[in-house]
Amino acid sequence: MKKLPNGLWPVMITPLKDNNNLDLDGVRKVTDMYLHSGASGMFANCLSSEMFQLTSEERLELTKTVVDHCTGKVPVVATGSFADTNEGNAEFIKKIYDLGVEAVILISSVLVEPGESDDILQKNIEEIMNMTGDIPLGLYECPVPYKRIISPKMMKWLSETDRFLYFKDTTCDAGAIKLKLNEIEGSDFQLYNADTPSALESLRDGAKGISPISGNFYPELYGHFLKLFNEGRNEELESLNASLSIMDKVTDDFYPWSAKVFLANRGMDINTNTRIPMRKMAVKDKNILKALMDIFHKLAAEHEIDLFI
Repeated sequence: MKKLPNGLWPVMITPLKDNNNLDLDGVRKVTDMYLHSGASGMFANCLSSEMFQLTSEERLELTKTVVDHCTGKVPVVATGSFADTNEGNAEFIKKIYDLGVEAVILISSVLVEPGESDDILQKNIEEIMNMTGDIPLGLYECPVPYKRIISPKMMKWLSETDRFLYFKDTTCDAGAIKLKLNEIEGSDFQLYNADTPSALESLRDGAKGISPISGNFYPELYGHFLKLFNEGRNEELESLNASLSIMDKVTDDFYPWSAKVFLANRGMDINTNTRIPMRKMAVKDKNILKALMDIFHKLAAEHEIDLFI
Protein backbone atom coordinates (compact mmCIF):
# COMPACT_ATOMS: atom_id res chain seq x y z
CA MET A 1 0.00 0.00 0.00
CA LYS A 2 1.04 3.59 -0.52
CA LYS A 3 -0.01 6.77 1.25
CA LEU A 4 -2.79 8.77 -0.30
CA PRO A 5 -1.86 12.27 -1.46
CA ASN A 6 -2.49 15.32 0.71
CA GLY A 7 -5.01 17.93 -0.31
CA LEU A 8 -8.61 18.26 -1.45
CA TRP A 9 -10.67 15.06 -1.64
CA PRO A 10 -14.16 16.03 -2.87
CA VAL A 11 -17.12 14.06 -1.54
CA MET A 12 -18.69 13.75 -4.96
CA ILE A 13 -22.30 14.52 -5.86
CA THR A 14 -24.19 12.34 -8.35
CA PRO A 15 -25.95 14.09 -11.24
CA LEU A 16 -29.19 12.35 -12.26
CA LYS A 17 -31.25 12.40 -15.45
CA ASP A 18 -34.85 13.62 -15.70
CA ASN A 19 -36.01 10.07 -14.95
CA ASN A 20 -33.67 9.92 -11.91
CA ASN A 21 -31.32 7.40 -13.54
CA LEU A 22 -27.59 8.01 -13.21
CA ASP A 23 -26.27 10.75 -15.49
CA LEU A 24 -22.79 9.38 -16.14
CA ASP A 25 -21.91 12.23 -18.52
CA GLY A 26 -22.85 14.59 -15.69
CA VAL A 27 -20.64 12.60 -13.33
CA ARG A 28 -17.71 13.13 -15.70
CA LYS A 29 -18.48 16.86 -15.87
CA VAL A 30 -18.38 17.33 -12.10
CA THR A 31 -15.26 15.16 -11.93
CA ASP A 32 -13.58 17.49 -14.40
CA MET A 33 -14.58 20.43 -12.22
CA TYR A 34 -12.94 18.83 -9.18
CA LEU A 35 -9.80 18.06 -11.20
CA HIS A 36 -9.67 21.63 -12.52
CA SER A 37 -9.89 22.86 -8.92
CA GLY A 38 -6.79 20.92 -7.90
CA ALA A 39 -8.35 17.87 -6.25
CA SER A 40 -5.78 15.33 -5.06
CA GLY A 41 -8.24 12.44 -5.05
CA MET A 42 -11.94 11.62 -5.26
CA PHE A 43 -14.31 10.14 -2.70
CA ALA A 44 -16.95 8.51 -4.91
CA ASN A 45 -20.08 6.69 -3.75
CA CYS A 46 -20.30 8.62 -0.47
CA LEU A 47 -23.18 10.26 1.40
CA SER A 48 -23.03 13.33 -0.88
CA SER A 49 -23.36 10.90 -3.79
CA GLU A 50 -26.75 9.78 -2.39
CA MET A 51 -25.19 6.34 -1.85
CA PHE A 52 -28.04 5.08 0.33
CA GLN A 53 -30.50 5.91 -2.45
CA LEU A 54 -28.54 3.90 -5.05
CA THR A 55 -28.81 0.21 -5.84
CA SER A 56 -25.73 -2.01 -5.50
CA GLU A 57 -25.41 -2.07 -9.28
CA GLU A 58 -25.60 1.73 -9.46
CA ARG A 59 -22.93 2.09 -6.76
CA LEU A 60 -20.61 -0.06 -8.84
CA GLU A 61 -21.45 1.74 -12.08
CA LEU A 62 -20.94 5.16 -10.49
CA THR A 63 -17.62 4.16 -8.94
CA LYS A 64 -16.34 2.61 -12.17
CA THR A 65 -17.20 5.77 -14.11
CA VAL A 66 -15.20 7.92 -11.69
CA VAL A 67 -12.26 5.49 -11.59
CA ASP A 68 -12.10 5.27 -15.39
CA HIS A 69 -12.25 9.05 -15.74
CA CYS A 70 -9.54 9.61 -13.11
CA THR A 71 -7.12 6.92 -14.25
CA GLY A 72 -3.64 8.42 -14.56
CA LYS A 73 -4.82 11.62 -12.84
CA VAL A 74 -5.80 11.10 -9.20
CA PRO A 75 -6.70 8.12 -6.97
CA VAL A 76 -10.27 7.28 -6.03
CA VAL A 77 -11.77 5.85 -2.84
CA ALA A 78 -15.35 4.61 -2.54
CA THR A 79 -17.69 3.22 0.11
CA GLY A 80 -18.09 -0.53 0.34
CA SER A 81 -20.08 -1.27 3.51
CA PHE A 82 -23.87 -1.32 3.13
CA ALA A 83 -24.81 -4.80 4.35
CA ASP A 84 -25.99 -5.84 7.79
CA THR A 85 -23.48 -8.69 7.95
CA ASN A 86 -19.69 -8.71 7.82
CA GLU A 87 -19.85 -11.37 5.09
CA GLY A 88 -22.08 -9.18 2.95
CA ASN A 89 -19.80 -6.18 3.41
CA ALA A 90 -16.69 -8.22 2.58
CA GLU A 91 -18.30 -9.43 -0.65
CA PHE A 92 -19.15 -5.90 -1.79
CA ILE A 93 -15.77 -4.52 -0.71
CA LYS A 94 -14.13 -6.97 -3.14
CA LYS A 95 -16.43 -5.85 -5.96
CA ILE A 96 -15.67 -2.17 -5.35
CA TYR A 97 -11.93 -2.79 -5.08
CA ASP A 98 -11.89 -4.75 -8.35
CA LEU A 99 -13.01 -1.54 -10.12
CA GLY A 100 -9.60 0.02 -9.42
CA VAL A 101 -10.14 2.17 -6.34
CA GLU A 102 -7.17 2.93 -4.11
CA ALA A 103 -9.05 2.05 -0.91
CA VAL A 104 -12.54 0.91 0.08
CA ILE A 105 -14.26 2.95 2.78
CA LEU A 106 -16.15 1.47 5.72
CA ILE A 107 -18.98 3.37 7.41
CA SER A 108 -18.46 3.36 11.17
CA SER A 109 -22.19 3.53 11.94
CA VAL A 110 -23.01 0.59 9.65
CA LEU A 111 -20.60 -1.74 11.43
CA VAL A 112 -22.11 -1.44 14.94
CA GLU A 113 -25.44 -0.55 16.47
CA PRO A 114 -25.83 2.62 18.57
CA GLY A 115 -24.54 2.00 22.08
CA GLU A 116 -22.39 -0.99 21.16
CA SER A 117 -18.81 -0.86 22.40
CA ASP A 118 -15.59 -0.19 20.53
CA ASP A 119 -14.68 -3.81 21.24
CA ILE A 120 -17.56 -4.93 19.02
CA LEU A 121 -16.59 -2.39 16.36
CA GLN A 122 -13.00 -3.67 16.42
CA LYS A 123 -14.19 -7.28 16.23
CA ASN A 124 -16.34 -6.54 13.18
CA ILE A 125 -13.53 -4.66 11.44
CA GLU A 126 -11.15 -7.53 12.14
CA GLU A 127 -13.60 -10.01 10.63
CA ILE A 128 -13.97 -7.86 7.52
CA MET A 129 -10.18 -7.53 7.21
CA ASN A 130 -9.77 -11.29 7.48
CA MET A 131 -12.27 -11.81 4.66
CA THR A 132 -10.81 -9.20 2.28
CA GLY A 133 -7.16 -10.19 1.95
CA ASP A 134 -4.88 -7.18 1.73
CA ILE A 135 -7.41 -4.71 0.26
CA PRO A 136 -6.60 -1.18 1.51
CA LEU A 137 -9.40 0.30 3.58
CA GLY A 138 -10.63 3.57 5.00
CA LEU A 139 -13.16 4.68 7.60
CA TYR A 140 -15.83 7.40 7.46
CA GLU A 141 -17.72 8.92 10.40
CA CYS A 142 -20.83 9.16 8.24
CA PRO A 143 -23.78 10.86 9.98
CA VAL A 144 -26.16 8.29 8.45
CA PRO A 145 -27.61 5.98 9.75
CA TYR A 146 -26.20 7.68 12.87
CA LYS A 147 -22.90 9.39 13.65
CA ARG A 148 -20.37 7.02 15.21
CA ILE A 149 -17.33 9.01 16.31
CA ILE A 150 -14.04 7.11 16.39
CA SER A 151 -11.95 7.44 19.55
CA PRO A 152 -8.23 8.25 19.56
CA LYS A 153 -7.58 4.75 20.95
CA MET A 154 -9.43 3.18 18.02
CA MET A 155 -7.53 5.44 15.59
CA LYS A 156 -4.27 4.09 16.97
CA TRP A 157 -5.41 0.51 16.54
CA LEU A 158 -6.59 1.16 12.98
CA SER A 159 -3.22 2.69 12.07
CA GLU A 160 -1.38 -0.30 13.52
CA THR A 161 -3.28 -2.77 11.32
CA ASP A 162 -1.43 -1.36 8.26
CA ARG A 163 -4.65 -1.74 6.27
CA PHE A 164 -6.16 1.73 6.63
CA LEU A 165 -5.25 4.71 4.44
CA TYR A 166 -8.15 7.19 4.54
CA PHE A 167 -10.16 8.59 7.45
CA LYS A 168 -12.95 11.12 6.95
CA ASP A 169 -13.44 12.96 10.22
CA THR A 170 -16.78 14.60 11.00
CA THR A 171 -16.31 15.56 14.66
CA CYS A 172 -16.18 19.28 13.71
CA ASP A 173 -13.93 19.78 16.73
CA ALA A 174 -10.30 20.79 16.21
CA GLY A 175 -9.31 19.67 19.70
CA ALA A 176 -10.79 16.20 19.23
CA ILE A 177 -9.15 15.94 15.82
CA LYS A 178 -5.76 16.79 17.28
CA LEU A 179 -6.07 13.91 19.76
CA LYS A 180 -6.71 11.55 16.86
CA LEU A 181 -3.83 12.96 14.84
CA ASN A 182 -1.47 12.39 17.76
CA GLU A 183 -2.32 8.68 17.71
CA ILE A 184 -1.74 8.14 13.97
CA GLU A 185 1.32 10.34 13.52
CA GLY A 186 3.92 8.73 11.26
CA SER A 187 1.55 6.08 9.90
CA ASP A 188 0.00 5.66 6.44
CA PHE A 189 -3.44 6.23 7.98
CA GLN A 190 -4.31 9.82 7.09
CA LEU A 191 -7.06 12.12 8.32
CA TYR A 192 -9.15 14.29 6.00
CA ASN A 193 -11.41 16.80 7.74
CA ALA A 194 -15.00 17.26 6.55
CA ASP A 195 -15.53 20.46 8.55
CA THR A 196 -14.60 23.82 7.07
CA PRO A 197 -14.45 25.97 10.28
CA SER A 198 -11.93 23.59 11.88
CA ALA A 199 -10.08 22.77 8.64
CA LEU A 200 -7.20 25.23 8.94
CA GLU A 201 -6.43 24.38 12.56
CA SER A 202 -6.53 20.67 11.80
CA LEU A 203 -4.19 21.10 8.82
CA ARG A 204 -1.74 22.93 11.06
CA ASP A 205 -2.02 20.05 13.54
CA GLY A 206 -1.16 17.47 10.88
CA ALA A 207 -4.35 16.57 9.00
CA LYS A 208 -3.48 15.60 5.44
CA GLY A 209 -6.42 17.19 3.69
CA ILE A 210 -10.06 18.19 3.61
CA SER A 211 -13.31 16.70 2.29
CA PRO A 212 -15.95 19.43 2.82
CA ILE A 213 -19.47 19.32 1.36
CA SER A 214 -19.06 22.97 0.34
CA GLY A 215 -16.46 21.72 -2.12
CA ASN A 216 -19.44 20.70 -4.24
CA PHE A 217 -20.45 24.35 -4.61
CA TYR A 218 -17.10 26.08 -5.19
CA PRO A 219 -14.22 23.59 -5.18
CA GLU A 220 -11.96 26.21 -6.76
CA LEU A 221 -12.00 28.19 -3.51
CA TYR A 222 -10.87 25.13 -1.56
CA GLY A 223 -8.16 24.36 -4.07
CA HIS A 224 -6.88 27.91 -3.65
CA PHE A 225 -7.22 27.65 0.14
CA LEU A 226 -4.89 24.64 0.14
CA LYS A 227 -2.50 26.39 -2.25
CA LEU A 228 -2.24 29.33 0.15
CA PHE A 229 -1.68 26.92 3.03
CA ASN A 230 1.07 25.01 1.24
CA GLU A 231 2.80 28.24 0.23
CA GLY A 232 2.57 29.74 3.73
CA ARG A 233 0.67 32.82 2.55
CA ASN A 234 -0.94 33.26 5.94
CA GLU A 235 -2.55 36.69 5.62
CA GLU A 236 -4.49 35.71 2.48
CA LEU A 237 -5.16 32.28 3.97
CA GLU A 238 -6.70 33.65 7.17
CA SER A 239 -8.93 35.99 5.17
CA LEU A 240 -10.17 33.24 2.85
CA ASN A 241 -10.60 30.86 5.78
CA ALA A 242 -12.87 33.33 7.55
CA SER A 243 -15.05 33.71 4.46
CA LEU A 244 -15.27 29.96 3.82
CA SER A 245 -16.19 29.30 7.45
CA ILE A 246 -19.10 31.74 7.28
CA MET A 247 -20.25 30.51 3.87
CA ASP A 248 -20.22 26.94 5.17
CA LYS A 249 -23.16 27.71 7.45
CA VAL A 250 -25.39 27.98 4.36
CA THR A 251 -24.43 24.98 2.27
CA ASP A 252 -25.90 22.32 4.56
CA ASP A 253 -29.45 23.52 3.89
CA PHE A 254 -31.24 21.42 1.24
CA TYR A 255 -28.00 19.50 0.59
CA PRO A 256 -27.12 17.83 -1.78
CA TRP A 257 -29.91 19.28 -3.92
CA SER A 258 -28.67 22.80 -3.13
CA ALA A 259 -25.22 21.92 -4.51
CA LYS A 260 -26.75 20.77 -7.80
CA VAL A 261 -28.88 23.93 -7.99
CA PHE A 262 -25.80 26.05 -7.25
CA LEU A 263 -23.75 24.34 -9.98
CA ALA A 264 -26.58 24.66 -12.48
CA ASN A 265 -26.82 28.36 -11.63
CA ARG A 266 -23.07 28.59 -12.19
CA GLY A 267 -23.67 27.30 -15.72
CA MET A 268 -22.96 23.57 -15.44
CA ASP A 269 -25.16 21.51 -17.73
CA ILE A 270 -26.62 19.08 -15.18
CA ASN A 271 -30.09 18.41 -13.84
CA THR A 272 -30.87 19.31 -10.27
CA ASN A 273 -32.78 16.10 -9.52
CA THR A 274 -32.20 14.29 -6.26
CA ARG A 275 -33.59 11.02 -4.92
CA ILE A 276 -33.65 12.47 -1.41
CA PRO A 277 -37.03 14.04 -0.60
CA MET A 278 -36.69 17.81 -0.20
CA ARG A 279 -39.10 20.57 0.73
CA LYS A 280 -39.35 23.46 -1.70
CA MET A 281 -37.07 26.44 -1.31
CA ALA A 282 -38.84 29.52 -0.03
CA VAL A 283 -38.00 32.92 -1.51
CA LYS A 284 -35.63 33.62 1.39
CA ASP A 285 -33.79 30.35 0.72
CA LYS A 286 -33.33 31.25 -2.93
CA ASN A 287 -32.09 34.70 -1.92
CA ILE A 288 -29.55 33.15 0.46
CA LEU A 289 -28.27 30.88 -2.32
CA LYS A 290 -28.01 33.89 -4.63
CA ALA A 291 -26.05 35.81 -1.98
CA LEU A 292 -23.73 32.81 -1.64
CA MET A 293 -23.14 32.94 -5.38
CA ASP A 294 -22.31 36.65 -5.22
CA ILE A 295 -19.80 36.09 -2.41
CA PHE A 296 -18.24 33.19 -4.32
CA HIS A 297 -17.68 35.26 -7.45
CA LYS A 298 -16.34 38.18 -5.41
CA LEU A 299 -13.81 35.93 -3.67
CA ALA A 300 -12.81 34.26 -6.94
CA ALA A 301 -12.16 37.67 -8.51
CA GLU A 302 -10.32 38.94 -5.43
CA HIS A 303 -7.97 35.95 -5.42
CA GLU A 304 -7.74 35.76 -9.22
CA ILE A 305 -8.94 32.16 -9.26
CA ASP A 306 -9.47 30.40 -12.58
CA LEU A 307 -13.04 29.09 -12.44
CA PHE A 308 -14.18 25.93 -14.20
CA ILE A 309 -17.40 27.64 -15.31
